[in-house]
Amino acid sequence: MAKLKISNELSDAALLVEVGARLAQRRIAFRLTQAGLAEQAGISKRTLERAENGFSVQLQSLLRILRVLDLVEGLEVLIPAAEQSPMDLLQRQGRQRKRAFTSRGVAEPKGKWTWGEDT
Repeated sequence: MAKLKISNELSDAALLVEVGARLAQRRIAFRLTQAGLAEQAGISKRTLERAENGFSVQLQSLLRILRVLDLVEGLEVLIPAAEQSPMDLLQRQGRQRKRAFTSRGVAEPKGKWTWGEDT
């Protein structure tokens, strides 16, 4: 099976299949059976089978699999910490942003919305 390049153009289903295949390859490289990896990760063998076959699993289960396969550090690349510019920190007096905001050019809907107002 040819490796796919993981990109934004892939569908969710294709991404799940590719990630699952890569997890299986890594498990095999570690010379672990599905039962052995599942036991070390503290998940059921069925959950591991689902992940390797491209089905959705809980994030916590995925994290446990990644930990056993020594892949947790890859999350740093996957989800890098957001950095603020020095000017932004200076303007905010060292406080970090906790919310996103819309730009001032975007108009907010006018009037209060209520149930039953179908147009």
